[in-house]
Amino acid sequence: MRDDEILTRISALVTEEHELRGRLSKGEVTSEAEHARVKELETALDQCWDLLRQRRARRDAGGDPDGAAARPAGEVQNYRQ
Repeated sequence: MRDDEILTRISALVTEEHELRGRLSKGEVTSEAEHARVKELETALDQCWDLLRQRRARRDAGGDPDGAAARPAGEVQNYRQ
């Protein structure tokens, strides 16, 4: 996945998160369903940001950014930004 594709994915995930929170405030979704989906979205965002950082680090070090790979959710969850 190229950097621009990762950034597009990040944008889509953030948009979905905002829409979901709006739906919760309108009573269109339960708080349990919202919480579960937000947790999934946050995990996906952690993975995307990690992959983007890996690609940039490889590029900065003169390496091939395409050698970067998405890490498992458990490995990237709750990273400090």
